[in-house]
Amino acid sequence: MTFADDAIAWFDQNARDLPWRQPTTSPWGVLVSEVMLQQTPVVRVEPAWRSWMTRWPTPADLAADPPSEAIRMWGRLGYPRRAMRLHACAVAIVERHGGVVPADLVQLLALPGVGTYTGRAVATFAYGQRHPVVDTNVRRVVARAVEGKPDAGPTTTAADLVAVAELLPDPPSRAARASIAFMELGAIVCTARAPRCPQCPFEASCAWRATGEKLPQGPSRKPQRYAGTDRQVRGLLLEVLRHATGPVPRQRLDLVWQDETQRVRALAGLVEDGLVEPFSSDSFVLAGDRPY
Repeated sequence: MTFADDAIAWFDQNARDLPWRQPTTSPWGVLVSEVMLQQTPVVRVEPAWRSWMTRWPTPADLAADPPSEAIRMWGRLGYPRRAMRLHACAVAIVERHGGVVPADLVQLLALPGVGTYTGRAVATFAYGQRHPVVDTNVRRVVARAVEGKPDAGPTTTAADLVAVAELLPDPPSRAARASIAFMELGAIVCTARAPRCPQCPFEASCAWRATGEKLPQGPSRKPQRYAGTDRQVRGLLLEVLRHATGPVPRQRLDLVWQDETQRVRALAGLVEDGLVEPFSSDSFVLAGDRPY
């Protein structure tokens, strides 16, 4: 059996039952899941994904609403610019592709906010194509099991894409299955700080285990602080605007954070990012919102 065969056999027995992996899930559902899962754990994404797909089961449904509704629906998933990108993506899919998520990788990569990883993930997981789908989890599995390193580098490189592509079976559907298997292994077994090696199909053949090298001490990357940052202030400002039914006066926004300099900077950043729009000289709305 090949490396991919072993990973697939493990996946067939151990895969998590996630809604976006169901055979009935549309390519749009796969795209939404991939955007939501960026920097957000599955346990938080699953209920949000279900709500989103219930309200907007197709790109056309989302495109028909203003971007403000996407921001509201995003709730507290974090990094709300992803909601804006999904809305822009839905509009582009309607305008360029008749409301159908394209299967062609070049066309996927041309959509707003769709990068190297997301485009390949949708082409692979939604359409069963053969592409290297490389995230942190996949890079870690390959680094350890194949290359004998305790961990992968901080970012995906062209060399990573080549290394993963070489591990994929030739039949596209089988390659797609291998891609999701590699990813699942990295997510729940070959984890960054506490790998569960006895449960791994590569325990006996893992190149890293053969070296006897230990994991480096301390976190692999410095945790991002949230409390007291501009990100927290932006979240508080958006929370007020999400629940508003009309323009929100600046005085109301002033109540969410005492530090005026930081509050003004955070609000200006939301406007610059296109998430918030000035409605008047002294009031604000979510992007695309209109007073009732």
